[in-house]
Amino acid sequence: MSGLLVKQALILAGGQATRMRPYTEDAPKAMVPVAGSPIISYQLGWLAEHRVKSVTISGGYKHAMIEEYVGDGSRFGVDVCYAIEDEPLGRGGGLKFAARRLASPDVPFFVLNGDVITTFSLADFANYHQEHEGSVTVALSPYRSNWGVAELDGDRIRGFVQSPELPYWINAGIYVFNADVVGLLPDKGDHEDSTFPQLAKDGRLIGYRLSGYWRGIDTVKDVMEASAEIQDSGVRLPAEIYRPGTQDPVTDH
Repeated sequence: MSGLLVKQALILAGGQATRMRPYTEDAPKAMVPVAGSPIISYQLGWLAEHRVKSVTISGGYKHAMIEEYVGDGSRFGVDVCYAIEDEPLGRGGGLKFAARRLASPDVPFFVLNGDVITTFSLADFANYHQEHEGSVTVALSPYRSNWGVAELDGDRIRGFVQSPELPYWINAGIYVFNADVVGLLPDKGDHEDSTFPQLAKDGRLIGYRLSGYWRGIDTVKDVMEASAEIQDSGVRLPAEIYRPGTQDPVTDH
């Protein structure tokens, strides 16, 4: 069986992200700079690297900033179109609204929350989805504690481990969807409260344990930590994202 090649993706970038203030007082979450470049620039560069050709961005709150920065997507190596909500629809409603505006609405597609940065293989992800024959495959990341954990020897503390990785898996906010799931999504509200529990009950929701870098950007602390991680790892965006003759990311929109 040949591998599944998924060539389209949908980015959910419509939320107000109140926990990210002051970053999101004047900008949508997807435009929050991490190591000097907006979150969405990392996402588009990653999608293009993995042969995704068409991206639909679901926008709402201050969406014009995303449109001005991303444009038609050509400098990222993808074709970008927009699905703009007239009123807040929630993640599930926004996903349903945007999915019906995909370039090819009858074939599988990737979905990304607009607040994640990652580097894992989308080809492996798509193949896993095909092999396991579910309706939706959810990327899962190891759960890392936000606190230091005490190492005990009886009642004596022998040391502390800062933010250890625990033996649990969390929703990484990245999915492969089959097209027939779109009709099961709510018109308003969150798909994780309705559609996903039903798919899980029916045995149609698959979990993929990702390997590689992943970071959810949900708080100001996350922005600072992710910026340090990316700078330390030497992650660079595609050259087309930088102004000719400089190494400055184009973030002044």
